[in-house]
Amino acid sequence: MLPLPVGEAPRHRPHEDLLAMHPFFTLTVELANVVGIFDARGHRAMENYTYNSLILQIEGLKVTAHYVYPVFAFLLIFYLFIMIMNVGIVVLVCIERSLHQPMYLLFCNLPINDIIGSSLLVPRLLADMLVPPSERFINYYECVVQAFFSHLFGTTSHTILMIMAFDRYIAICNPLRYTIIMSNKMVIKLIASAWGVAIVLVAVLLGLTMRLNTCRTLITHPYCDNASLFKLSCESVFINNAYGLTFTVVLLSSSIGGVILTYVKITAVCLTSNNKALNSKALQTCSTHLSVYLIVILCGMLIILMHRFPQYSDYRKLSSIMFHIVPSGLNPIIYGVQSKELRKLLSNMFTSRKVLPFIKGGTHVAFESKAH
Repeated sequence: MLPLPVGEAPRHRPHEDLLAMHPFFTLTVELANVVGIFDARGHRAMENYTYNSLILQIEGLKVTAHYVYPVFAFLLIFYLFIMIMNVGIVVLVCIERSLHQPMYLLFCNLPINDIIGSSLLVPRLLADMLVPPSERFINYYECVVQAFFSHLFGTTSHTILMIMAFDRYIAICNPLRYTIIMSNKMVIKLIASAWGVAIVLVAVLLGLTMRLNTCRTLITHPYCDNASLFKLSCESVFINNAYGLTFTVVLLSSSIGGVILTYVKITAVCLTSNNKALNSKALQTCSTHLSVYLIVILCGMLIILMHRFPQYSDYRKLSSIMFHIVPSGLNPIIYGVQSKELRKLLSNMFTSRKVLPFIKGGTHVAFESKAH
């Protein structure tokens, strides 16, 4: 209804009063009010819905004006650290022949995943922090791509750690057949399955969301994810919720169940074996893998737990950012410290014989420094 001029009384419409008294009409209006379609008298609600807009406004990271630059500097330094460490490990595994083993080839997928997950999130967060909240806009399809890689990062973290657990199980429980089972073809199949399953699951998840018509334009999250995208729609999201719940349950149950079963068998083999070298190797490699796995699980569980407490939505948003950067920063440190081969190569890189050329009085002098 158009607003009435000042001082003009509303016109009485008897047919509206009779219609409003009809029980079927009253029930319809009450149901419609739940989804915000009609107002109290049954008229179409005059809400500012923008249907299927390609330009969205994103909330970004909420930081007070006094802490914008310190938080920006912290995230930037942490992101550079993540990139340097993970890219360094990928390059080291690729160029060093002694690391061309199934364990390191499978592990190499973890820093690759960390690079992808961090690069699709942190640069955008940093850019949004330098822009006023009212000017933080993102294209719908760019938002979908960010959501895709965000969920791919979380899913692939589990699938990669699952195939790494399988590798450790074969190496410790069936060492004599390890080279036969973990052939190059098997390694390729495991890597392809880890990425392939994750891509298919996440593609279906985002495909169900993209089929919905949007009627809102505000992403109430620091970055784009599936939940923030389907919340833009005024249609039923029952299928999205059902698939999302099934997706989460299947992924976590397979991941946790597979890792627990693997470590139970490894523990049984170690307890029944008198081979101290085998037990030492199992303790070293499995403790590294288990540490990384627990970090991923705890960060993921924290986000799920925060969803149960809507009053702590800001902490949930912060924990979702931590899920992308904390494991990515800790994984290379844990493997660099625990892995004997990586530790040895890194030690040789920094403490090897150095030749420092100098020009003194027109004569070339070389000073050699040895690390003791």
